[in-house]
Amino acid sequence: MLRIRGALIAALVAAALPGCKIIKTPTAEEKAAAAAKSAFDPNAKVDAIWQPQVVPYYEKRAGALKDVAALAASSPDRAGEKYGNPHKQASSPWTYAVKFSGKVVAADTASRAATLDVDADGDGKADAKVQIGPAIRGTALRDTLDFVNFNEFKNQIEWAQFGKSFNEQANSAFLSAIPRDGLVGKTVTVTGAFPLPSGSDLPLVTPSTLTVAP
Repeated sequence: MLRIRGALIAALVAAALPGCKIIKTPTAEEKAAAAAKSAFDPNAKVDAIWQPQVVPYYEKRAGALKDVAALAASSPDRAGEKYGNPHKQASSPWTYAVKFSGKVVAADTASRAATLDVDADGDGKADAKVQIGPAIRGTALRDTLDFVNFNEFKNQIEWAQFGKSFNEQANSAFLSAIPRDGLVGKTVTVTGAFPLPSGSDLPLVTPSTLTVAP
């Protein structure tokens, strides 16, 4: 009887074994590889949307500099509804999509935060200050888009990194190719975004596209 019972138990154990799943403990290298694969990559995220979404968005959304600047000065909210991101966080400042062509009347290229002062209406005075990097201030390019949302990101750090990556993308896509000498007197064509200026400050435009006429 004991012999039969032992045989029965052995048979049951053997039958159960094929259903068991042995889980391998990952090595440190495997854990690191998995973490790297799932890590947030803001540059890759921006690169994926730059040409198919960002550049066309600005071409369609941007208004003429004189129109955007005038409306932003008289009614920032109305300007934001028309040329900005109406879905922005309520506490975030307005930024506006803009496009213009004009003559460079001053160029500060000694600094890493290089800028061009551009006369867009032909009166010889600057109407906008255009950032040409490589160091670019602000996150106007990110903030003007109506198809990106802070709530899609894990935290404020990721959101900030995402904003910075737009500036890096502009640098690598076209700004790094702009010469640093002989720009005064040249004609530039710009599409981009700027935050609501303070006081009498010129609009500080971060370009989504910029070309320099020969």
